[in-house]
Amino acid sequence: MSRFAENIIEVDGVSFRYQSAPVLNNVTLAMRKGEFLGLVGPNGGGKSTLLKLIMGLIKQDKGTVRVFGLTPQKARHRLSYVPQFAKFPSDFPITVEETVLMGRLQHGRIWQRYSKEDRRIAHKVMSETGVEEFSQRPIDQLSGGQLQRVLIARALATEPELLLLDEPTASVDSQQEKGVFDLFKELNKRMSIVVISHDIGFITDYVDRVACLNKELLCHETHAITSDVIEQMYGDHVHVIHHHSHAI
Repeated sequence: MSRFAENIIEVDGVSFRYQSAPVLNNVTLAMRKGEFLGLVGPNGGGKSTLLKLIMGLIKQDKGTVRVFGLTPQKARHRLSYVPQFAKFPSDFPITVEETVLMGRLQHGRIWQRYSKEDRRIAHKVMSETGVEEFSQRPIDQLSGGQLQRVLIARALATEPELLLLDEPTASVDSQQEKGVFDLFKELNKRMSIVVISHDIGFITDYVDRVACLNKELLCHETHAITSDVIEQMYGDHVHVIHHHSHAI
């Protein structure tokens, strides 16, 4: 019996434009509960836009988006998001622990104190992401890779059912990248994950399925990504090398 159950994301015939520029064209995608989905494609292909639609931050021009059977706005409390780059000043006076605890803030309790349960969960996810040892360190003293793990911990502190990741290893080296994706694979045992990545050859060792997006969408099981698919998505000058040995 498959470990996947019902669909938790359903994108049906979705199109979207920024002003007059088409970004997504008639995109249809279903993601199953428990799945680890990789989203790949060229810059400007619409990957981040698709995540924003799933989060309900923007509204599609055509088609429908459902998350856990609900509108994205009503499902927001069940998902969490890690951006590619942090959107705050690098010298913002806040510690690692305080940053992670922000994930425990919910609508209507911004001015409330953190509970013992909030702190327990924060330290659990800091341990899980390998940042607990510098929990009292200001975030402006972190490396790019350390800061990214802190942002992942903050997202996990919300206890999401669905984790959305926009190029989460863009600021880390290849060894750190493996460690981060090993963490995602472990997290996938208890939550569904969507990850945007440019490294097709690398993520196929981790994800269940790859969605190739360049304004339009092609979905494939990881073993079915061929040179024809790569050419269709990126053009005929790109070669993707599998990290173990062979070219795709």
